[in-house]
Amino acid sequence: MTTLLALDRVRKAYGSLVVAQDVSLAVAEGEALGIIGPNGAGKTTLFALITGAVAADAGRITLDGADITRMPAQRRCVAGLCRSHQVPQPFEKLTVFENLLVAACFGRGAREADIREGCAEILERTGLLGKANRLGGSLTLLDRKRLEMARALATAPRLLLLDEIAGGLTEGECAELVETVRAVHRSGITLVWIEHIVHALLAVVGRLAVLNFGRLIAEGEPRAVMDSAEVRDIYLGSPV
Repeated sequence: MTTLLALDRVRKAYGSLVVAQDVSLAVAEGEALGIIGPNGAGKTTLFALITGAVAADAGRITLDGADITRMPAQRRCVAGLCRSHQVPQPFEKLTVFENLLVAACFGRGAREADIREGCAEILERTGLLGKANRLGGSLTLLDRKRLEMARALATAPRLLLLDEIAGGLTEGECAELVETVRAVHRSGITLVWIEHIVHALLAVVGRLAVLNFGRLIAEGEPRAVMDSAEVRDIYLGSPV
């Protein structure tokens, strides 16, 4: 399989606090990769490094073979790399549909006249079409999560990074969102998904990676990774 994203010994520190310790990781085109780890493991920082919100101190990041290590975040988005945020950040005074138009226009440099139909299709796919004219600030948590994903999809990503998109939802809401994520992946978009709700993650991903204190400690088939003594020790807090 073709490698879409690759990190080679990526490192980031804030003073003496190292939040990414020489992380090397590859994501194949079409893959769904899950990332887990305790709070403070460096998962969200890893997304910030990949998207360009934070600059790496050392190492190399490539997208489809091109070095993007020093590329600005906006150019990475245009190149097909986009993310959602753990805490939804809608444009609260714009409608749901306008939220997508802004993302498409500025995230991929498209003209509004060329994207209206595509944005409507994304709203339908993410279960928001009936709420297209509601203000972003009026949505429930589930619909804000859906809007986070829909706005990211409006940028036409090849690689979509999801940051704890299931967090805070009820079991029923989580199941609905998992089905939406599955559909997004089936459409051909490569996924990297950080999540604490592991059963939701395992319903979608084909490979799992584990971070702890900024260090990649395990990766592989999801069930085998979860059965690892080291991984179980991290989550249970005592040797297994």
